[in-house]
Amino acid sequence: MNYEMAIAKLFHTISVDYAGWLEKTEYDASDAYTEKLRELSISNGRKYDRVVVTKNGRDSVWGFIVKADGDKFKEGDILMAASWASPATNHARGNIYEDYDINWTGPQYRF
Repeated sequence: MNYEMAIAKLFHTISVDYAGWLEKTEYDASDAYTEKLRELSISNGRKYDRVVVTKNGRDSVWGFIVKADGDKFKEGDILMAASWASPATNHARGNIYEDYDINWTGPQYRF
């Protein structure tokens, strides 16, 4: 799987989780999948690509994707955001080329 396909799968997984969560609430979830998919984008960086969620004109960081193999992480590793500009580098939460456990609010710890 190439990078673009892996990102599309990640965005799909985030959107499915969001729609599933919204169905459990009292809100109308009919357009939730499409709405969330439209909110997601990638902002390219030097070492990491930032996954951005844009809602109501405001951007927030969902997480980061490692762009190339390094000492601690490998290409495609999913990292939680520590801030807008940097990821939490304690450990990867998954890898876009492998199985991972995420939800619409952000990357989840692997156990």
